[in-house]
Amino acid sequence: MSKHLQRDLDQLQRDILDMGTAVEEAVSRAVRAVLDHDVALAQHVIDGDTPIDLQENQVEEECLKILALHQPVATDLRRITAVLLINTDLERMADLAVEVAERAVHLAKPPHLPIPTNLRAMSDMATAMVRQSLDAFVHLDAKLARRVVRLDDEVDRHNEEIIEELIGLMKQKTDYISPGLSMFSVVRHLERIADHATNIAEDVVYLVEGEIVRHRPESRG
Repeated sequence: MSKHLQRDLDQLQRDILDMGTAVEEAVSRAVRAVLDHDVALAQHVIDGDTPIDLQENQVEEECLKILALHQPVATDLRRITAVLLINTDLERMADLAVEVAERAVHLAKPPHLPIPTNLRAMSDMATAMVRQSLDAFVHLDAKLARRVVRLDDEVDRHNEEIIEELIGLMKQKTDYISPGLSMFSVVRHLERIADHATNIAEDVVYLVEGEIVRHRPESRG
């Protein structure tokens, strides 16, 4: 590998990790805005979406530049392909964080819906999946990546339990129907964030092992 290619790959990794950190913070703050009825924090997440979009553009442009200038092969080519896929998943997570923040603004208004029992656990797990999938990418750790993939089932279980709880609350009190629907959206967006973290983890498995495990449950374990 030429020193110029190595330099560009190192910069690409720094940029995708910077974006990952920004996305992880956006998700965490959006959920905190829901839990604390914090409209100002929710607006901070919403305002932060444009910089993340610009980061996505920058990473994509860097990938295309490296492909054009260096024509990488084998592992280097897989790495750039993985970064392109991860870049897309991160940007979609950021969009979902904005959706959660927008729901937080609505949920800050009375009547205040009781916070679902498993919401904090679900949000903590989804955020951890984002962080661990990126750690797996940095350290080329397929074992950690596969662990992240398996966590998605736990998030799905929390999702189902919270939805059941929300349905019960809305049946008990008609005033809870509107905020209940907003909370339903929050939970659904968190579940989708976990799905995108799973995608990143699967991309890491592809990067390290050269095996495509998306849509192949028997290859994830």
